[in-house]
Amino acid sequence: MSQVRVRFAPSPTGFFHIGSARTALFNWLYARHTGGVFVLRIEDTDKERNSEQFLQVIYDSLSWLGLNWDEGPGVGGAYGPYRQSERADIYREYLAKLKATGRTYEKDGAVWFRLIGDRTEVFDEHRKKTVTKVKAAPTVIQDLIRGRVERVEDEDFVIFRSDGNPVFHFVNVVDDIAMGITHVIRGEDHLSNTSKHVELFKAFGVPVPHFAHIPLILKQQGAGKMSKRDQGALIEEYQRRGYLPEALVNFLCLLGWNPGGDLEKLPLAEIIRLFDLPGVNQSNARFDDKKLAHMNMVYLLALAPDEFVARARAYFERHHPAAPALQAAPEVFQAVMLLAQPKIKGLEELPAYTAYLFTEDYPVDAKVKEKVMGKGDPKTRLTELIASLPGFDFTSDAAIEEGIKALAAKGSLGFGDYQAVARLAVSGTNAGPSITSLFRLLGRDRVRQRLERCLAG
Repeated sequence: MSQVRVRFAPSPTGFFHIGSARTALFNWLYARHTGGVFVLRIEDTDKERNSEQFLQVIYDSLSWLGLNWDEGPGVGGAYGPYRQSERADIYREYLAKLKATGRTYEKDGAVWFRLIGDRTEVFDEHRKKTVTKVKAAPTVIQDLIRGRVERVEDEDFVIFRSDGNPVFHFVNVVDDIAMGITHVIRGEDHLSNTSKHVELFKAFGVPVPHFAHIPLILKQQGAGKMSKRDQGALIEEYQRRGYLPEALVNFLCLLGWNPGGDLEKLPLAEIIRLFDLPGVNQSNARFDDKKLAHMNMVYLLALAPDEFVARARAYFERHHPAAPALQAAPEVFQAVMLLAQPKIKGLEELPAYTAYLFTEDYPVDAKVKEKVMGKGDPKTRLTELIASLPGFDFTSDAAIEEGIKALAAKGSLGFGDYQAVARLAVSGTNAGPSITSLFRLLGRDRVRQRLERCLAG
């Protein structure tokens, strides 16, 4: 078998979405699994809708996901250029080849591809005009995912518009031929185009590549394919929210592919080893942002401490450069971030989750305050804590816990009788890391000041 050559061919006409990322990933995985070549080809012939900004988004998103291309823009290769807007001479050359076979004709200023078969003129009621119907044998597609698919093409179709520009079907096939593409892995929504493409490959007298049409990604609620407008559809959103790209890659590979077994968190090397087209499902996959968030949390928990702190700092520097957290001593920043690591689902939660540990100017949740201050005798508990603080050992969580328990035992109370009001005082809310960890990180003086402020308020 010759070396596998696959391609991802996006159009820079909008932001990069989940469906495009999954298509790129499946192509990349197949290339890596087979020792093949992953080609990035830019389909930028739509001059009115193309944008260099959107093109940069494609490059940035693929790079962020770790989907490096072996040939394509910025990398080069033997089959360039890799932007369709720069391949006009190649398309004219291939059109001349097709004309020489007698398989084209001109009508209404456009160039049409002539199908082989018996031809009959009929009046089309829907279009209110006479059209040429072609009675041809079905086009058979041996799809590596969907199996045998038969399609009937019964009308000639345009390959060059009247303005002289080639259409998608033509340039798609020509590029696949010229670039030696062996496997076309793309979304199921392209299956309807494939019979046209197969007929073009045959007309050029070249081997038809292997086709593999992957299932669609459905919306979270309701019916229909997930689009760029749906919540959670854009890759940039996950970059902005500080998701780990390896978590997103792991999640995406499971949208329509089953590696076998119950494992969900898979190292990339293992995904590459296991990935193959027969394991791709025929049924559509439903997007689930809660499952993605959970996957991201699992990956965050698994990060080594230094790696987690480094990613946390990078997130703050990119999205919250003025945050007090970045003014803290490195050892303080590290301690706070590691305290938060087991508690958060995403890096985007870190600023709000840790803010009160870096500044005295933090909000107090009014509803929480009303609830906590309206139960038991919280002001007495605050007074007792303030009086006992000088005797607490602040060197460890366990030592602080022993101090609070000893204080509680004097009044035949429990640890919980002090916990809620102490948490409100030092954090302004009722959730977060353990109260003993908060005391230890803040230190004796800052804890006393916050307890006194709460008591006075």
